[in-house]
Amino acid sequence: MSELGGWDSFYVIVGSAAGALIGLQFVVMTLIAARRPQGAEEGTAAFTTPTIVHFGTVFFLSALLRAPWHAITSVAALAGLVGVGGAWYTAIVTRRMRSQSSYAPEFEDWLFHALLPFASYAVLATAAFVATSHFRESLFGVGAAALLLLFCGIHNSWDAVSYFVLVHMRSEQD
Repeated sequence: MSELGGWDSFYVIVGSAAGALIGLQFVVMTLIAARRPQGAEEGTAAFTTPTIVHFGTVFFLSALLRAPWHAITSVAALAGLVGVGGAWYTAIVTRRMRSQSSYAPEFEDWLFHALLPFASYAVLATAAFVATSHFRESLFGVGAAALLLLFCGIHNSWDAVSYFVLVHMRSEQD
């Protein structure tokens, strides 16, 4: 499992970023809570909670791959479960996006809240499935999935905050 040693810095950076962004998301939600818009519960389930789930997944994967494992099978099984579970969760998020009425999602929303996260989790599940036969390649798959989830989370956090500040707060002032 010496291949994992080459990924030390990557997972320290990605995991630390995910952990910090989870904390920052909590701060933002606390600040926004004072001026919660109408329909916030629907929007939170469809747009905000998945962002925390994606950051949490990246944080978990970083910790999982830094643990001193003796064999790849346990790591692959856990990563595979995360991938399948994440794909399933993304399908639920997609359904919530369709059924909520507080905001009409645009293409960019579908891309960053549904398509790219689903692709990330599918890559993670696939990488875990082939880890025993293509270990080195699967590490790149897991890394790519983690990085894509991190970037989706960053995009979605920024999108939510900018929507609240630029659209919702402006409509309150008018």
